[in-house]
Amino acid sequence: MGLCIRCKGKGFCGRPICPVIKRFELQKKVQTSKTSIFGASPPSVFIGRAGYPLVNAGPLLPPGITGNEASSYDAPEQWLDKTIEDIISLRSNLIRSKTTVNVKKAPNNRLLQQTQEIALSLKPIDTEILFEKPPVATLRFDDVLTPMGPSGDIKKLDIAENPVVPNRVDAIVSDTDVRSTDAINELYTSNISEDYITRLLSAGLIGRKRKLVPTRWSITATDDSIGKQLIQEIQYYPEITNITVHSGELFGNHFEILLLPRHYSFELMEIWMPKSVWNPEDTWIGVDSENHHGKKSYSTLGGGYYAARLPILEHLQQKRRCATAIAIREVLPSYWAPLGVWVVREAARLTLTKQPMIFETIEAALNYIYTKINSPKELWQQRLKLLTESRTQHTLNQYFNAAYSVCRD
Repeated sequence: MGLCIRCKGKGFCGRPICPVIKRFELQKKVQTSKTSIFGASPPSVFIGRAGYPLVNAGPLLPPGITGNEASSYDAPEQWLDKTIEDIISLRSNLIRSKTTVNVKKAPNNRLLQQTQEIALSLKPIDTEILFEKPPVATLRFDDVLTPMGPSGDIKKLDIAENPVVPNRVDAIVSDTDVRSTDAINELYTSNISEDYITRLLSAGLIGRKRKLVPTRWSITATDDSIGKQLIQEIQYYPEITNITVHSGELFGNHFEILLLPRHYSFELMEIWMPKSVWNPEDTWIGVDSENHHGKKSYSTLGGGYYAARLPILEHLQQKRRCATAIAIREVLPSYWAPLGVWVVREAARLTLTKQPMIFETIEAALNYIYTKINSPKELWQQRLKLLTESRTQHTLNQYFNAAYSVCRD
């Protein structure tokens, strides 16, 4: 079952349909018989990856829901006090419209241009969609993407109002000479939300090439691009002064985040307990890490690695401090349905808002963490590479501090 955790529905086992995802889809059927729907897109669009460069693209909208109420259907930051059942119920009412688009010829597609217009909007935008036939009544689950409801092929799409576009977004979208990574970072420093940036990237509205990017890829690309920029800033900040541990949990995703007064490096350990989503059997453990140069290849832990890293980098940047960060994510049985990689990001973010415990030594911090993790320490403690390095290697600062103490005495 370890393969299931690494795969998370990507088809590594060779099966045409993932049995884990199929189980959830069969549990939640959404009934719809109409070929025409009207509502406000949150705004939200979806770009598929299957068959790339021929992909499905289109907006999502909740039938009959208009105005600001529609924004709650695609706003993870508003779901933190909800249950997993609440989120699935909410997302099951979000209908996904689609049309097949050739990424290389996308600019000539009228339906895509309308989809891009919706993606460009900051606020919900009233939309009417006529489908070829009633949308297929199934709820779609994924490890990176948020659950989505019924889907159907678009016959006609009408947008009933103009999109609301912030000036900064309009300027960057209009500039075809700005690389996508630079555009992402400029938007982020202008306080544009990650979800908005991801939507613009996915819809092919930023960058020089202006190509569609499958939504799941754009989510990770945004997390990674912002993260790399923050690493460049953080590595020149002074080190934190104390060893701290932040503890938190969201939707059965428990985090312990250990910050050490050292140069920047990051390590994430995932512990998937039996009976958690993707893992009905034995405990599964995965680890990945990076130094101050950042990640050179795609993480073996998938998009969750970059989603967990970003809030930690934001935390250090806000404090204008540098640290070695070791994050342990323990996935509990209470996380019974995949909600998307946003859960990892928001769980880490929530954890860092908690008052930290402060320790004099790494050993004391570890003894505390042992009491917070359900899985036996014998299963995981030796797997943390950065922890081992931190316990055995002395930093230059530690050397100078020790030398200074000797000279002063």
